[in-house]
Amino acid sequence: MNNYPKLHNAMWPGVVGKGPDSEPVVGFDKMLEMTAAAEVDGVKFDGVDLALFEHIDVNISDDEIKKLADKVGGHSLNIGSLVAPIWGGPVLGSDDDRKTFIEMVRKSCHIGQKLTELGIRPSGVVRIDSASSPHQWDADPAGNTKLIAQTFREACDVAAEYGEKLAAEGEICWGGMHSWKTMLETMEAVDRPNMGFQADMAHTLLYTLGYNREQDRILPPDFDWSDRKTLEEALVTITNALRPWTIDFHVAQNDGTVFGSGSHDKTGRHCQALDPNGKLDVVHDAGYWLRDSTGNLTKAFRHICWDGCMFPNDVMTNQQTWNDILATMIKVREAHGWQE
Repeated sequence: MNNYPKLHNAMWPGVVGKGPDSEPVVGFDKMLEMTAAAEVDGVKFDGVDLALFEHIDVNISDDEIKKLADKVGGHSLNIGSLVAPIWGGPVLGSDDDRKTFIEMVRKSCHIGQKLTELGIRPSGVVRIDSASSPHQWDADPAGNTKLIAQTFREACDVAAEYGEKLAAEGEICWGGMHSWKTMLETMEAVDRPNMGFQADMAHTLLYTLGYNREQDRILPPDFDWSDRKTLEEALVTITNALRPWTIDFHVAQNDGTVFGSGSHDKTGRHCQALDPNGKLDVVHDAGYWLRDSTGNLTKAFRHICWDGCMFPNDVMTNQQTWNDILATMIKVREAHGWQE
């Protein structure tokens, strides 16, 4: 069996879309326990990707970082990518907002560096976005793309001090990241060696439909989802454009709709791994990201992560949910992984 890329579970589905106006947060310890308990034919998750908000305070001390490493390691799991809590400092806000954004990146990179030094984090990036809406970006597309790129370059300079890479999440609710073309323009404008793209299969599927940017739609209006050939052609278009920038990858399913809960804006709906309404052939379509245009493995990242945000808590706290997810991840690795 292939042993790379390593298989990680995301901890932030316990947080995203939860809260006072939705359902209670699923605690970090509970998410960790369910991840560690998942097992399919003797195979288990290799690690977790972490959110530095709600579950984990971005201001934790070095001693607390050590305790975090010990806790995760105690479940025989590694740590991978980290989500920086940058939403209090929108890039398309004020100068002070952008300073806050950069400071959140700095704190996140510090945590990442310490976890790497402790030996618990063999791979991973720090994930960011513009923390701004497509509506804000639309007010001045050229000027706002320039401002996002400038801020991201400053963030890259900070990340480089800690030996970290930054990955911008492609998601239809983030200005400048809300279509495959705006995302590509942003990446090209930043043009830094430690800046890349985080692809999430659920979100990038929505790119093909032009949500929040109709002129960048690839699939025709009223698309017939049984037309697999046209869907695959659309996925090839997007992955050929963004794959060269991709340094972090989320396996996920989507039913072709948008969804939001709690305070989270509507974005690509994450479906359960075996959802019969899912529009993706998850294992096959992951290959568009994990292999180049000639079919060769890119090996661009050493772990992949499952992302399934805004599931109801009765789904989140059902162990079978995580076993089904792990089984799907194993199939992805067998189809598009390698041995070391």
